[in-house]
Amino acid sequence: MDIDKPEDAPKANGAADAPAQAPGPISVEDKLKSVVALVEKSVKAKDTRLLIGRLLRQTASVRKQLTATSVKCFLQQTLPAGLESRAFLCSRVEQAATSGLDAEEATTSASAQCEASTVIPEVELYAYLIVLIFLCDSKQYQMARSVAESAIARLAQFNRRTLDVIAARIYFYYSLSYEQGGDLASIRSTLLALHRTAVLRHDAIGQETLMNLLLRNYLHYNLYDQAEKFRSKAQKADQFRSGQQYCRYLYYLGRIRTIQLEYTEAKDCLQQALRRAPGIAHGFRITVSKWLILVRLLLGEIPDRQEFAQPGMSSALQAYFELTQSVKAGDTLAFKQVTERFSPVFLADRTHNLITRLHQNVIRIGLRRINLAYSRINLAEIAAKLHLANAEDAEYIVAKAIRDGGIDAVIDHDGGFMASRERVDVYSTAEPQAAFHARIAFCLDLHNEAIKAMRFEPDAHRRKGESSEARQERLAAELELAKALEEDDVDEF
Repeated sequence: MDIDKPEDAPKANGAADAPAQAPGPISVEDKLKSVVALVEKSVKAKDTRLLIGRLLRQTASVRKQLTATSVKCFLQQTLPAGLESRAFLCSRVEQAATSGLDAEEATTSASAQCEASTVIPEVELYAYLIVLIFLCDSKQYQMARSVAESAIARLAQFNRRTLDVIAARIYFYYSLSYEQGGDLASIRSTLLALHRTAVLRHDAIGQETLMNLLLRNYLHYNLYDQAEKFRSKAQKADQFRSGQQYCRYLYYLGRIRTIQLEYTEAKDCLQQALRRAPGIAHGFRITVSKWLILVRLLLGEIPDRQEFAQPGMSSALQAYFELTQSVKAGDTLAFKQVTERFSPVFLADRTHNLITRLHQNVIRIGLRRINLAYSRINLAEIAAKLHLANAEDAEYIVAKAIRDGGIDAVIDHDGGFMASRERVDVYSTAEPQAAFHARIAFCLDLHNEAIKAMRFEPDAHRRKGESSEARQERLAAELELAKALEEDDVDEF
């Protein structure tokens, strides 16, 4: 019976159908080698967009796997033995291993050495970047500071556009190491000099990164006027090359406009920053949401409950949710209790000054609710409901609200009461028109930004008789470029 089953015959030879062994996991050194190969390929092809995007994406994927052993092996296999930067970087990695949790990895086994006698500057600076990432993730900010300073001194010796993206990341970790050390003001002049150099060299990504680092530097010390002066006078392109840098710029601009009492423009900037930020940027989205909530409250708007119940953000926004509830109720006593209970949170977020401004909004909202509920009410009762000192203060506040158009009422000074006027149908006023105008303006701005963000090839209008094969290759290249640009926006958050 087995003769009729020819498929079973080969099973007699055990070695013939031995199951293929699954390839082993790729080591960190091999992944970094592939990144170095991409760097060399991008330099050779002078491709500073697509391949550098892949470089940052693959570096982000291997970042959590970096150890002292893998970083030191990478340096020994990539940099020539006679290069000064190799000895410097290896010594910093060994110091980090001995002083950190990787003490057992300080003495590494011998690995393959670099056979080349020279190395291109892009690979050398990429090695600096890997060491900086390892040191910052290990919280060795003092050593990261010295490595970043050495890398910036090395960058000053070159003027190559293929170095721009790597240099921008080095600038970021340079500022981060000083910020974590509490000495951010000492590098402000250095960042200004680097920004000036980037402008002269037409380094677009460097200009964007350094401008955001300088804005962060100013805002860290509450220097909002200097930040606005620098922002308004700094040279910048009409369109940002980096999506994540544009998100940061909108966030910083929104903070500046908020302090300057320009709440409408601040709301637009913060909304755009929140909309453009990728979902993986969890901390950034929480920070922007806190400022946006306060700006909307200062504008007299009440955020929806759904904005506080987003996945992973409810606990971080709990203080602002309770603050919103007290503002919505117009209860000054509850507002005071919330501000006192969550005072450490507001101080840590640097939003306590904005919450102080909200007190007048709470009184105004409470007065509006009283105006809608009562056709006639004594000023002393208004003072009691709003927890004011006396009826005279209530009279001043009511008079100001009537003058500003917040409520439609009159004050009888002789009788000591406020009389509400008959409510007019809102659809007979200009409020619906203003609401529709705001929505239409938002949609038009979004459409204009989408058009500005479109990218076209310089010779697209000259392409006429294109074959089907050439068209398929072009579409495949465009698809790959679009995917790289989309993932590049996610990497740095």
